[in-house]
Amino acid sequence: MLRSTNTFAALLARETPDMGAIADHLNGLGNAARTREAIGLGRRDQSKLFAAAEGVHAIDPGFLVPNDAAPLSEVVHEGHNTMPAFRRFAKVFCRGPEDAAPPEERWGYNRQRQTPIVETVVGPGYFVAGPHSVPGELLVDYLRVPPGKPAAWPPILPNSARLSRFVYQGTQDVLRGVSDHVSIGRAMKNGRWLPAWFILVRQD
Repeated sequence: MLRSTNTFAALLARETPDMGAIADHLNGLGNAARTREAIGLGRRDQSKLFAAAEGVHAIDPGFLVPNDAAPLSEVVHEGHNTMPAFRRFAKVFCRGPEDAAPPEERWGYNRQRQTPIVETVVGPGYFVAGPHSVPGELLVDYLRVPPGKPAAWPPILPNSARLSRFVYQGTQDVLRGVSDHVSIGRAMKNGRWLPAWFILVRQD
């Protein structure tokens, strides 16, 4: 029986990963294969990828949600994080209406379809995303919650509510681009890096 291989992981395993080769590989995959390989990366791989991605593949808010997308139309980025539990999740983004959000902002929350009780007990983890102070990177900012949302999304709660205060309150995520669909993130709490990484794949 042939063992399945993860070419993304194999490229990343090199002493000095070739980020151009990684991007070319991921861009050449279909959505399902790209998502499967990306979410197969473990903690060490994600940490290495975040470091290797610094300053390589610039992304802007249009990476999260295209600039011509209809306001309040969601775009799903499937994710896998390095937390001890509830590792599969999605960050779901949208553009706000033009009269309610600057063009560089995106609104969103963390969806837990595999373990929906997390959204109920912890909270949806709403955020506002936009350019980071580092050019080419994005900031997912839980210090802010959007003033609106698509009707189908859960109710907006402050990140001080429920158990969110232990997970999202005071948290900001930095996103770095990997390929046309894939980004790698790391969390900060009160301005300090946490040993917590996650990978996202924008769904076609």
